[in-house]
Amino acid sequence: MSVDTTTAVDIQKPSEALPAAPATAKTGLTWYFYFFFASGFCSILYELIWLRLAMAQFGVTTAMVSIVLSSFMGGLGVGSWVAGRIVRKYASRLGVPPLHFYAAAEILIGCSAVVVPLELQAGRFLLEHLGNSLSLSSAGYYVASGIWLAITIVPWCACMGATIPLGMFAIRSQNLEESRRSFSYLYLANVLGAVAGTLIPLLLIELWGFSGTLQFGMVINLAICGAAIHLAKQLDRAARPLPAAEETAQPEAPSPSGMLKNGTLWLLFATGLTSMGMEVVWTRLFTIYVGTLVYSFAMILGVYLTATFLGSTLYRWWARRHTGDAKLIWILVWLGSLLPLMTADLRLGISNWLRVPLGVALFSGLLGFVTPQLVDRYSDGDPNRAGIGYAVNVVGCILGPLVAGFLLLPYIDERYALVILALPWLLVGASFPFLRRGESGKRPIVLPAIATALVLGVSAFLIFTTRSYVQQIQGAEIRRDSTATVIAAGQGLKKELYVNGISMTVLTPITKLMASMPLASLNHAPHSALVICFGMGTTHRSMLSWGIDSTAVDLVPSVPALFSYYHADAPLLLASPHSHVVVDDGRRFLERGTEQYDVIVIDPPPPIGAAGSSLLYSREFYTATKRRLRPDGILMQWYPGGDAATTSAITRAIKESFPYVRAFESFEGWGIHYMASRQPIPNRSALELAQHMPDNAASDLVEWGPYPTPEQQFAAVLKNEIPMDALIALDKTVPAMQDDRPINEYGLLRHTSLWPHEPIASAHP
Repeated sequence: MSVDTTTAVDIQKPSEALPAAPATAKTGLTWYFYFFFASGFCSILYELIWLRLAMAQFGVTTAMVSIVLSSFMGGLGVGSWVAGRIVRKYASRLGVPPLHFYAAAEILIGCSAVVVPLELQAGRFLLEHLGNSLSLSSAGYYVASGIWLAITIVPWCACMGATIPLGMFAIRSQNLEESRRSFSYLYLANVLGAVAGTLIPLLLIELWGFSGTLQFGMVINLAICGAAIHLAKQLDRAARPLPAAEETAQPEAPSPSGMLKNGTLWLLFATGLTSMGMEVVWTRLFTIYVGTLVYSFAMILGVYLTATFLGSTLYRWWARRHTGDAKLIWILVWLGSLLPLMTADLRLGISNWLRVPLGVALFSGLLGFVTPQLVDRYSDGDPNRAGIGYAVNVVGCILGPLVAGFLLLPYIDERYALVILALPWLLVGASFPFLRRGESGKRPIVLPAIATALVLGVSAFLIFTTRSYVQQIQGAEIRRDSTATVIAAGQGLKKELYVNGISMTVLTPITKLMASMPLASLNHAPHSALVICFGMGTTHRSMLSWGIDSTAVDLVPSVPALFSYYHADAPLLLASPHSHVVVDDGRRFLERGTEQYDVIVIDPPPPIGAAGSSLLYSREFYTATKRRLRPDGILMQWYPGGDAATTSAITRAIKESFPYVRAFESFEGWGIHYMASRQPIPNRSALELAQHMPDNAASDLVEWGPYPTPEQQFAAVLKNEIPMDALIALDKTVPAMQDDRPINEYGLLRHTSLWPHEPIASAHP
């Protein structure tokens, strides 16, 4: 029976494999490093963009983000497990060079760059029609969209997850020196590529948009495929035939009961659960220092991956010199997981740039050490067992964000959520000195016990002496949910609203004008209005003063719950049949509904470059808005101000979407009110606008000044009208804001002073 040379080599035990020629082995191993570096880069690129595209199509909600990330991680786990089983059962029978399997996975991943955006658009189209015909509830919408996202993302991510078992299969087939530790070698390269993927795609998106950046990733995947096929041909020519008599049986697959009893697999599950769960907590904990920009999240991810790479590198060095396990490392993992408690303390006077690296690097580096160590130990170079180990780790990665986001953070402070997630490492680390016996077998080893006691003492100090930013705001009312930690603070007109420590808004008459000016500009008596972004509820309150129906939408459940903190009459207003408060993504609410309004007010959360904020400024957003406005209805868009490119892009988007647009600087001297309509907007004087107001609305408008009469209030704004062409001329090189080109969010190449933010930074002067 004739047997393919590379396949015959693969089924040998590592100790029995024929040695490859030294030059070929060294060259082949280097190629694998390049392959997995590029593959790791593309994986992060796709993850970042697919998440953002899914948010644009299905809504910017915590549940939606969790669905996308779970689908992504689930696909990786499924692919790793399935590929390992395929290699074990069928690879030796197909007579195909192992690198061809890997090349096939890479070309499929490249195809996803084109197919996934189309699938997401198709899913949105389908759900819009299902929603209209079946009246999908919020829960039904999430179920339907979750199923579609899983169908869309899981198959492509399965191809990504399959690459490591397939790469191990190819390395083992060549009998390379690294065969027994091939997982950690490929993992190292993959993580290093992911580090590059946290920043470079953000720069490419700024230049080319999402579509262009996806195409760049596709080119890289196709290049990997071509290089892998070329390498396979070179190795095939250099390979030596192996006698068929030397074939051995494939190792048996582990049984389910054996897997449940395996301590290594439980540790892999725990590393995935705690690391991904802590990423969710870190985001909330450090938002007050790094802000809510895409670069802020990239910084946290970049530090995590860089430290993971360094930890994996250290493991590779350590494994060549030691045969046992570094058992003291487990108690250090517990200590490292608690360091963010210290670096997130406002009382610690260190640079905002240093708080994240000092807080998360040690823990991430230690996990970077132990994760490949555990998979290497469990697999011993077998792709099937490596696939199982990696899949178990991914299951933990899926559950971690769900546990942190839905079971811990809605109910307890971020500090205590971090401690709970770290508890497995306390149990593991503190127990090993008492389980491991000395030579006499009668007492624990002394030095590890002393080290453990010292670490426990330092840990207790961190837990009981550090304080979070929430604890340092006096007299605040705090609400928590799965989306954010929301704080209401201040007295009188000095009240502020904080979301994850960032000031969202203050009590200002600007928010009253957002309601009164468009309502007073209508050619008919208004009947209903929509407010997107509830904030303190001031605009919603002003709408109700007109005696009309007002619907207010906000993404964060805890924000409307604090309405009464800012306005004494909030309970009475909420009980009114005219008042409707909806917790939902504003754009999703617009796209799924059919009711039309006389006025729609958009007051996006600051800062202008916040991640996802462009979805409330883009042409696609204004297209959805037009469908919900009555023929002569008016859109009032608030723009807090930004750089020239952002201002020009937003102005272009509005002007290209509506035939009639006017812009006014606010009477406080900052920010712009855009008024847009499909019919001419009446050019009324301040007196005429004031005369169109009912008495309650007039009183509401001047409640906080700065002028004593509505006429003076309107006059202060009308005199500051800005020509649209002047705003567009600020930067003639940028296109209109659109979902594919979120210019406001990606501006690092334009200016580098985007972040970090000052703690508890106010969004308003």
